[in-house]
Formats: sequence, C-alpha cells, structure tokens
Amino acid sequence: MMPSDTIMTSIVQRIARQALVTFRSSEEAGKTFLENQSKLRSLMTEVRAADLKLSPRRAASDGHQQLQLHGPPVTYMHICEMDHFSMGVFLLKSGASIPLHDHPGMHGMLKVMYGTVRISCFDRLDPPPPPGSPPPPGSLRRSLLRSTEVYTEDSDPCVLSPDRDNLHQIDAVDGPSAFMDILAPPYDPEDGRDCHYYKLLTEAEVKHTEQEKEKEVWLMEISQPPDFWCGGEPYPGPEVCL
Repeated sequence: MMPSDTIMTSIVQRIARQALVTFRSSEEAGKTFLENQSKLRSLMTEVRAADLKLSPRRAASDGHQQLQLHGPPVTYMHICEMDHFSMGVFLLKSGASIPLHDHPGMHGMLKVMYGTVRISCFDRLDPPPPPGSPPPPGSLRRSLLRSTEVYTEDSDPCVLSPDRDNLHQIDAVDGPSAFMDILAPPYDPEDGRDCHYYKLLTEAEVKHTEQEKEKEVWLMEISQPPDFWCGGEPYPGPEVCL
C-alpha cells in the first residue's frame, strides 16, 4: 500500500517539491541535476487541468475582436515563487500569442493543460551579452530555429535550458489554451534575468510546420509588442507549501 501522505499530497504539491529539489542545487550540469530534472518531467507529464481545478475556456464566436476588446490576450495564475523557481499557469485566449522572447540563464518546463499550442524554439548562436550589460533594442542575433511543434494535454512537457530552446514563441491554436509553467530561477532584472522580445527578420514569420527544423535565422531585439500584455487572475487549485 502507498503511504497515506503520498495519497493525500496533490500532484501540484509534488511537482513543486521536486522543482525545489531539482533547482536548488548549483551543480546544474551534473548527473544529480539531470536525474532530478527527469523526475520533474515525469511528474509534469502526469498533471492535468482537473488537478489544478481548471476548466477549459470557450472560444468567442468573433475571436479576434473579442481578443482585442475584452481584457488582456494572456493571463497568469500565480501558484508559487521562491529564489529557486516560479510556478504558475498561463491562459491564452483564442488567437493569442506570447511573442518570441528569451529566458536568460534560466531553465524551464511547460505542460499544456487544455487546448493546443504551437511552440517555436530558437537557440542563440552568438554568445549572450554579459549579465547587467544588455544590448540596446534593435540589436541583431544570429540564431537557430530549432523546432516548431504542436503540443496538447497529451504531449510531454516542453523543456528549455540556458543553452537549448531558450528563446520561444507560443501560439494558441484553434481556440483557448492553458499551460503550466516552471522557470528556474525566476525572472529578476536586477540579477541579469530580464525578458527580452525579438522579431524574426529572415522571413515575414516562422513557417509553422513541424518539419521546420535546424534553420539559421536572424532575430532583432525589440520592445514588448504593443498588442501583447499579460493580466492576472486567481489560481483555483490546491495550495502549495514549501
């Protein structure tokens, strides 16, 4: 029989505890880190919308107009945050996108809760600027389009590291969507971990096909796009205690 505390502990609590074990160690490249990251990925594979008490949202009949007229295109549900990691849920309206952005020096893991998202991942080919010395907007970045893939609630988590798939764009496909998100460590502009946005220059836009892989592109750093902003709403799921 399983211990009673294991039965009673929510999957969200277990994910948070494993995230803490995974990311509190400074030996990020070591065997122990990779083993703990694999355990975290396995737990993230199990979690479903019902575990977070999330109900799929309905798409508006005139989705594009509704997206522009009624609140932010993306909202965020905060679950927990500490020095080592942050965890929450992003909800995207039908037709919404989280623009191409980076995660300087950060690990991440994303698991779709409902709906369908398309994630285009890029790697920076040129070395990043030193912490605390970001280049001005308009700087060019030689990068690699690593992949463009579609994720649903039945997909494995999307995993990023400081050096792999660190830049990505997330698009809601065919209706509203939501995904659970872990970042480690959290964004912190004072510690050199600020979010930067980019525009793809090689083509008008990313060719959204799963066959689009390993293609060199040029990205230009831009200010936050004016049509993107993120609101907040309460998290309805189980409390996390660390």
